[in-house]
Amino acid sequence: MSLPFEPSRIRACVFDAYGTLLDFASAVAGERAVLGERADPLNALWRRKQLEYTWLRALMRRHADFRRVTADALDHALAALGIADPALRERLLAAYDRLDPYPEVPATLERLAARGLRLAILSNGTQEMLASGVESAGLGAWLEAVLSVEEVGVFKPAPEVYLLASRRLGLAAREIAFLSANAWDAHGAASFGFHAIRVDRDGTPAERLPGALAAEIPSLAELPALLGHGA
Repeated sequence: MSLPFEPSRIRACVFDAYGTLLDFASAVAGERAVLGERADPLNALWRRKQLEYTWLRALMRRHADFRRVTADALDHALAALGIADPALRERLLAAYDRLDPYPEVPATLERLAARGLRLAILSNGTQEMLASGVESAGLGAWLEAVLSVEEVGVFKPAPEVYLLASRRLGLAAREIAFLSANAWDAHGAASFGFHAIRVDRDGTPAERLPGALAAEIPSLAELPALLGHGA
């Protein structure tokens, strides 16, 4: 049975990075003039294969870091769409290290930090990818920790990934709100014991997965009010 969501007991917010704080679509968006009508299909297939490869590698127990997985997924997507452009490939991979933050992210993190909440990232990304992404997006001033699954050697939604955040922050799971725009990630965090909040920017249907979500919000702009930290 899931714990009741009591915002006043939340001491930290832990965020997924890609798709939650950082807009993975911005990598392909920067090449839209080159890709034309293939931009959106490439973005969708790249992202889908990237996630599939993390899950499949976890099941196979054949871990490779997220940079390798991201490159493998891009290679598949480019081949599937008949795009043979080595220079474009390198530009897209480089762009993944400097993704744009979603528009509401900086102000939301600033508001939460100002009200005394501890903030961290927990991501599939490598430490190097995350460091570059956080610096490029200008988010580092508000983050206490940036945690990579490489410390445990398996991708989300394995429970040991979420345990990493709890241990690093020195907090019980019930004291942590976990934010993700990836529903499977939010459910994984909820199944572990976090108060998981899904950021549903696209209005997609609820997933049928274990782990009851504490809430769903359309963007991170609604998070401070949800946690009782309104304007």
